[in-house]
Formats: sequence, C-alpha cells, structure tokens
Amino acid sequence: MDPFDCTRCGACCVNPQENRAEAYTEYVTVTPRDALLKHTKLVERYVVFNDAGDAHLKLDAGQRCTALRGSLGRRVRCEVYALRPAACKRVEAGSEACKRARRENGLPT
Repeated sequence: MDPFDCTRCGACCVNPQENRAEAYTEYVTVTPRDALLKHTKLVERYVVFNDAGDAHLKLDAGQRCTALRGSLGRRVRCEVYALRPAACKRVEAGSEACKRARRENGLPT
C-alpha cells in the first residue's frame, strides 16, 4: 500500500496551520485560466471572491476545501477533480509540502 495515496489522504486540501494562525483564508487561488471558472454552478458552490475580486476555493468551518469529500486519512475525493485549479495540480504526493500537511493533520509521514 502506498503511504502517499491521495485518495486516502486529503491533507493538502486543508488550510495550513501557518495560514490559520494569520487568519489567512485565501488558500488555493483560482485563476482565469482555470476551467472551473467556466462552470457557474460549481463556482457558486466552491469558489469565493475576495474584496479585490480574486477567486479562491472556499474553505469550510474546519478549514477544509469545500470540494473535499470524505474523511482525512481514510477515503477522500475531490468534487471538482477534473476541473481543479492549476495550484491543486502542482501538489506532489510524498513531497515535503505533502508531508508537512500530513503532519499538521495527524497523518503518518
């Protein structure tokens, strides 16, 4: 079993502790080049715009991306996976950023 199986993890879809400490809630940027913005219903559900008009994926009260379904460390999936922003596509399983997210969310590295 792969210890960095993204369908069992989801830690990178949680706002990092550093951001939370700074009350920074604009975690994943959605750019005009991202296909997600072409889907009005999905934008209404999963995207928030800041005062400057910049788009970001919404976070729920637990600081998880609202598109993330399931339980961290058990079984997760992304509701907008095929249309996920470029920032999400850059995440690499097993990278230092991945391991940091896993540690912050109580998952083994």
